[in-house]
Amino acid sequence: MFRHSILAGAIVLSLAACSEQHATAPVNDSAQATETVAPAVMQLADTNPFKFESTLPYHAPNFTIIKDEHFKPAFEVGMAEHMAEIDAIANNPEPATFDNTIKAMEQSGEVLGRVSSVFFNLNGSDSNQLRRDLSTEMGPKLAEHSDNIHMNPKLFARVETLYNQRSGLGLDAESLRLLEISYDNFVRAGAKLDESQQKQVRALNKRLSELTNAFGQNLLASSKAIPVLVTDKAELSGLPEGQIHAAELAAEAAGKEGYLLTLTNTTRQGVLEQLDNRDLRERVWKASATRNTSGESDNRPIVKELVKLRAQKAELFGFNNWAEYKLQNQMAKKPEAVMDLLGSMAPKVTTNAMAEAQEIEKMIKAEGGNFKVEPWDWLYYAEKVRQQKFNIDQQEVAQYFEFDRVLEDGVFYTMNRLFGISFKKRPDIPAYHPDVVVYEMFNEDGSALGLFYADYFAREGKRGGAWMSNFVDQSHLNGNKPVVINVMNIEKAAPGQPQLVNYDEATTMFHEFGHGLHGAFSNVNYASLSGANTPRDFVEFPSTFQEDWAANPEVIANYAKHQETGQPIPDALLKKVLAANNFNQGFNTLEYLSAALLDMEWHSLPANAEIGDVEAFEAKALEKHGINLAAIPPRYKSAYFAHVFAGGYSAGYYAYMWSEILAADAFSYMGTKGGLSREQGQIFRDKILSVGNSKDLMEAYKDFRGQAPESTALLERRGIAL
Repeated sequence: MFRHSILAGAIVLSLAACSEQHATAPVNDSAQATETVAPAVMQLADTNPFKFESTLPYHAPNFTIIKDEHFKPAFEVGMAEHMAEIDAIANNPEPATFDNTIKAMEQSGEVLGRVSSVFFNLNGSDSNQLRRDLSTEMGPKLAEHSDNIHMNPKLFARVETLYNQRSGLGLDAESLRLLEISYDNFVRAGAKLDESQQKQVRALNKRLSELTNAFGQNLLASSKAIPVLVTDKAELSGLPEGQIHAAELAAEAAGKEGYLLTLTNTTRQGVLEQLDNRDLRERVWKASATRNTSGESDNRPIVKELVKLRAQKAELFGFNNWAEYKLQNQMAKKPEAVMDLLGSMAPKVTTNAMAEAQEIEKMIKAEGGNFKVEPWDWLYYAEKVRQQKFNIDQQEVAQYFEFDRVLEDGVFYTMNRLFGISFKKRPDIPAYHPDVVVYEMFNEDGSALGLFYADYFAREGKRGGAWMSNFVDQSHLNGNKPVVINVMNIEKAAPGQPQLVNYDEATTMFHEFGHGLHGAFSNVNYASLSGANTPRDFVEFPSTFQEDWAANPEVIANYAKHQETGQPIPDALLKKVLAANNFNQGFNTLEYLSAALLDMEWHSLPANAEIGDVEAFEAKALEKHGINLAAIPPRYKSAYFAHVFAGGYSAGYYAYMWSEILAADAFSYMGTKGGLSREQGQIFRDKILSVGNSKDLMEAYKDFRGQAPESTALLERRGIAL
């Protein structure tokens, strides 16, 4: 998943539309703003590392001197300084030009940009109570700041003048696109609304910011409350000894006796595949599936209010619902296109899933069970069916997926074969946590490309999931090369044990580095158009595309080697692993579709909709699309659906599937042109990865592919019967 490092992306650099993550307050008039900011700008001490550009290579953050106490003053002064710059642009007596308006905005807010990129990355990957509290405090202030910019009538008048004159300005293609996107962002933020409507938008933004932050804070709180404590080791039958030891250490760290099974932020849990004890499986699943539905961290009231307020905001802009508003600047354009895409797949996917269920229930009966498959049974018995079909010992397979080999001989090797790039560890560049490794990246000719921060292991203070972000966005205008980050939550091996990963984690490492390449290969003038700063339904394309190289015969032969002997994975075992890769795809696809359609149903509600029980709404939404299989719940239920209720994917979770269509089509096409080669890699870099959002992305895809994408390759990729 891509996660922009600056809150909602564009407050500072691109001045994009204010998202629901920000809050608002009444606008100060320009004269008052100018009078009040000057003293504040002078208050940032020279000892505050955010006052000046970092002197480290690539302007990487200097974590040896960055302290928590630096964040708040840097935010406050950064916003004041930025507003003074915006005020000067808005009140410039000279006629509006691209340089004195659009480019000037692009280069404004340096201090705010620096502190935002560091703070919001750390708050996701290395959080503490102080950072969480500051996030709660700064959300409304940043939203106010964004609204004060986008609803500044003098500033918008300059932008609109340029927009209306755009055909005669003689701009290059990228500058013209920046102008058009900037204008659209102002309009989408409310610049063309009347004063009364703007006041309503401000109030809505303030409350939306508070709610999304509260939703995320509740998730963090529940992450400590929901782990399952096991006191009898015998109940852990089926878990490898290394995982049992890790669970024992987790309990000890939490001040408890026994074994603590920590849970990831999805409905399914990996341990459900291994635990023999059915009662314990049920405990684990219910702890996961019912999180944030009781007590102080109950997110259901937040969900209902968020949905209603988003619909009200969309109505102010003339849209029927939030989905219509959000999709205007996405590739899909309209909710109907998303519903058609997902709905057209649902029957085939459901048919596959039901066939899988029949096989699982045969296995249950064969082992003496007399019950229908429940959600906590599926992964356990699916693994037994998989072993029956493919005779795979997952512990044996894991011995061939040692972490360092997957990263260096798998991910890095592939990127060298495709793009010629190389990597060098830079222990001299400080990271924000001992687990994080910093690499310098080089082009094939030896020229510097940027920095890559590798943060792969789970720990206290890191939110669940996997994502990519930036500390520094590439920009020729600003003279910046990219500094990118990959974050995952791989459980650390017990001390003295080899660090192994499963095949899914290996492919996720390829996926997230695909995001990293999107940022690293960016070759544009403007930071706000660089790298992965693209529509949500395009941003997952470059990352999903890279996943499939994990199974490429040349690549897997290079990294899948026994962690003790160094011998390559036997051909027979490898064939089983790859053949089994599409197993259970009915389940995998249906749980994703269920979540994506649930997101769209929530955000297709009109502003006057009466929302009752959250669980009842979920059930009705799934039933409407014929995907209400009890044994296959959505990947995320509403109360812990962070993508759409705490992140930037509201009415956008479909983007993973939309992007996967692009990825599967592109990967299949590249296979017809020679596959893993420098020539094909360079074409993909030049036509997809380097352009960022500097051109229309469907046109960029057609330039690469020669035609629009087709969905056939996606179904084949997932092993779904056509």
